[in-house]
Amino acid sequence: MRKTVGIEEAVAKIPDGARLMIGGFMGVGTPMRLIDEIVRQQKTNLTVIANDTARPGVGIGKLIAARLVRRVVVSHIGTNPETQRQMIAGDIDVELVPQGSLAEKIRAGGYGLGGVLTPTGVGTAVEQGKQTVTVGGKIFLVELPVRAEFALINARRADHLGNLTYALTARNFNPLMAMAADTVVAEPQEIVPVGAIAPDDVATPSVLVDYLITRKH
Repeated sequence: MRKTVGIEEAVAKIPDGARLMIGGFMGVGTPMRLIDEIVRQQKTNLTVIANDTARPGVGIGKLIAARLVRRVVVSHIGTNPETQRQMIAGDIDVELVPQGSLAEKIRAGGYGLGGVLTPTGVGTAVEQGKQTVTVGGKIFLVELPVRAEFALINARRADHLGNLTYALTARNFNPLMAMAADTVVAEPQEIVPVGAIAPDDVATPSVLVDYLITRKH
């Protein structure tokens, strides 16, 4: 399969109503060009799974401002007042998941696990509607795995096969999400020849990546 595609072609593969995982932490490590193209193509009724909704005018915040998102699964929305306004107005459904639990739910989805056990949220609103189990006399919540139809991820470098490396903390949720989606679209900052990335430096192997976005000229 041809992995390197133009950004218009890649986003055209995303249908309205799709469930998307989008990498990043307050916009750091977020595939900005892919988000801009989603806005341009006006993909609507999206479900976004991410750490946060960034800030107005930044990253996922652009999708929120364009009112293309119907539901978010995130660890917080505190830095985006527009997400808060839409939630209060009933225009967007917000599911808040503790950050560590969200990461583990995504990891479980990627690794094929039935879920994870965590004490986080026991005795709080997070526990509502969830199964609990007792291990060694301690109560744990059963957090179910999360997957998506598409993962949109950012990488520092890619080779032409699709092996990826990340830049420092820009790595964040990206490798986990690359494991937990049916189709993975990677937006690298540069694409280098095969062999230019040392095997030990590969954080996401090419077998997980379906499409690479070509560099902007």
